[in-house]
Amino acid sequence: MKKKKLITGGLPELDTFEQVVKETQRIKVRTETRSYGKVVTIIEGIDEALDPKSILKELKRRLGCGGTYDKDSKAIVLQGDHRNKIKKLLVDLGFSESSISIE
Repeated sequence: MKKKKLITGGLPELDTFEQVVKETQRIKVRTETRSYGKVVTIIEGIDEALDPKSILKELKRRLGCGGTYDKDSKAIVLQGDHRNKIKKLLVDLGFSESSISIE
C-alpha cells in the first residue's frame, strides 16, 4: 500500500478566496423607476466569481420579493425599494460594510 502525500501550501481554500473577494468589492445600491411607476432596487459591483445568481436567490428569499440578474450590466435587480434593508443583508452575506454605498 502506498501512502498518500498531503500537499501543503499552494492555492488558498475556496472560503478564503470568496472572503477576500467579498471584502474588496465596491457595491453601489440605487433605485430606479421603471414603466408604470414601478420602483426597482439595483445592486451593481458584485463580481461574477461570487456567483451573483446565488446571492440574488438569497436576497429574494430574505426580502420576499422578485428579482433578476442582468448579465449585460452585471447588476442584480430587485422589485421594490429595499435601500433601507439591503446594506444589513449584504453585510450578513459577508460583504464589507464600508464598501457598500447607497444612493
